[in-house]
Amino acid sequence: MVSDFGRFNRRSLLVSLGCALVIGCSRPGEGREPAADPFWALFRGAFVDGAGRVIDSGNGNISHSEGQGYGLILAVLAGDRAGFETILNWTEANLARTDVALFTWKYDPRQSDPVADPNNATDGDILIAWALAEAARRWGGQGWAGRSAAIRAAIRDHLVITRHGRHLLLPGRIGFAQADKVTLNPSYFIWPALDAFAALDGDGAWSAVIDDAQGVLREARFGAAGLPCDWIEIGAGGKVVPAADHPPRFGYDAIRIPLYAMAGRRASLAQPMADFWRAEGGAGGHPPAWIDVTSGERAPYPLSAGGMAILRRTLGLPPVPEAIDTDYFSAALQALVRAL
Repeated sequence: MVSDFGRFNRRSLLVSLGCALVIGCSRPGEGREPAADPFWALFRGAFVDGAGRVIDSGNGNISHSEGQGYGLILAVLAGDRAGFETILNWTEANLARTDVALFTWKYDPRQSDPVADPNNATDGDILIAWALAEAARRWGGQGWAGRSAAIRAAIRDHLVITRHGRHLLLPGRIGFAQADKVTLNPSYFIWPALDAFAALDGDGAWSAVIDDAQGVLREARFGAAGLPCDWIEIGAGGKVVPAADHPPRFGYDAIRIPLYAMAGRRASLAQPMADFWRAEGGAGGHPPAWIDVTSGERAPYPLSAGGMAILRRTLGLPPVPEAIDTDYFSAALQALVRAL
């Protein structure tokens, strides 16, 4: 959840692989044991400081639970236990809430109180719980399984509400459920994580959340191309529409929808995006970074490197050798495409 629940326009520059390695060596944490996955090692070197803070270079060098969650799951999947523990320790020390087993969404080192906003970001909580469970499965010990279970229970207890006969996963505890509408972010439906939660807690704990999230996403198809948008809302009549207080764009949040769909073996949920990108020329074209699903307005610049990596995954194309992007979010997407 970035930039007060929206994303900055991330017009990123690419660097060569060698330059990325230099960036990695120049960061705090020089001399750390490299991870097994070379791309994760590059990401860790470029965006994770020696204390374990994942730095959002495109957003004023803040940190957030999303980035910490990405760092944690990428470290686990790369077999980098030391990196995982370092990131986890910083996350627990700086973002963990004391009143509930969730995490403050934003850490801004420029402010006198870096965590002044008490709200959480549900995708960050999901990613952290998933990474903890996977770490416990792979490495055992450390109380990680119990911590993951506590976070999962808090998500169910505080972030799932029932409206119009649906179990809806809120983006955060504060500000998303009003009397007349509920605002959702469909890119927070991280299917591999939710499936893992169902396997751990039993289908009864998560099946309604998963089934209803899939149903919402199937209804969130707007405009001529039938694309979802970054933020949606469900009004008094139960209809799924673009959120009134956000630009109606398939953009920087929604770009993750096809990635999670493919990683979660739900290719049908990514079909509208696959069709749109094929019509744009596929991997050989220049798809826009965002498109307004109601007006058809397009970004004047193309997808980032991370977005193009998701495009290739969605279209069933093999990954290609590429440099890691200098922008945190784009680079995170590149790394996730390879890991999930």
